[in-house]
Amino acid sequence: MARITAKPSYFDLHKTGEMDKRIKSLYKFLENCELCPRKCKVNRIRGEKGFCVMGRDLQVSSYGPHFGEESPLVGIFGSGTIFLTGCNLLCVYCQNYEISHYKLGKSINEKILADFMLTLQKDGCHNINLVTPTHFAPQLVKSISIGSEKGLKIPIVWNCGGYESVEIIKLLDGIVDIYLPDIKYGRKDSAEKYSNASDYFERCKESVEEMYRQVGNLKVDHQGIAYKGLLVRHLVLPENQSGSKEVLDFLRSISKDVYVNIMDQYRPLGKACFHKELDRGITAEEYRNVISYAKKIGLERLDKN
Repeated sequence: MARITAKPSYFDLHKTGEMDKRIKSLYKFLENCELCPRKCKVNRIRGEKGFCVMGRDLQVSSYGPHFGEESPLVGIFGSGTIFLTGCNLLCVYCQNYEISHYKLGKSINEKILADFMLTLQKDGCHNINLVTPTHFAPQLVKSISIGSEKGLKIPIVWNCGGYESVEIIKLLDGIVDIYLPDIKYGRKDSAEKYSNASDYFERCKESVEEMYRQVGNLKVDHQGIAYKGLLVRHLVLPENQSGSKEVLDFLRSISKDVYVNIMDQYRPLGKACFHKELDRGITAEEYRNVISYAKKIGLERLDKN
């Protein structure tokens, strides 16, 4: 079984009753949905749907131990990954296109999801890794609370696309142990063209700053397994459509010790074929240039896998 390194953040909030207050506040957002910066203002409690096309019910695509994440999350027994259906970004090139765009998944309630979390813990996973959680924040926090009542005690990973409402991130303070945001773009034009989110970088920066305020740099135990902190992903896109230098400059302004995974696995999936500049993988030179720049500006915790 996985060694429990430290008491998770949510334990004390649940014990004092603060978790219940947060849950009520989060569910209020569903009545006039402002869970993300799109602020669709639909009543999802009544089944109305906005940009993410999700209503009241949780939808899960799959769950299980995952060994393809960053090594501090995977450890020995894997990251307990839960893939949520849908997304608040819907990038044209999404690397999980079927889950995000085609909405492949099954509707479940919060109690069932809590049982999934407990099963992953029983299997020895080092954490609960919630993938694309933004549009289901209220339901997920309620599931964590239910799980805590039944003995859930491993860290929560908030594995998000970076297009977050800072107000929601503040409500997650003390609930999430490890923040794992993408920072997809440092360019406004790319964010607008590929994700219909021209304000992406502004919203992402303020949210990541709040995440860092809450949890700081990534902390690992003597086995190298993460139990708290910030871990940032940046996917390099062809022809610098990702605006990598702007992203890295921002991260360096936070701390030279921010854990950054600069990813080279972009493939032209989804509707990328309709954008000539995205209709290929990145070159080795494009990737090396980003890595070289990260080193040049003094970022010291680079995960290049």
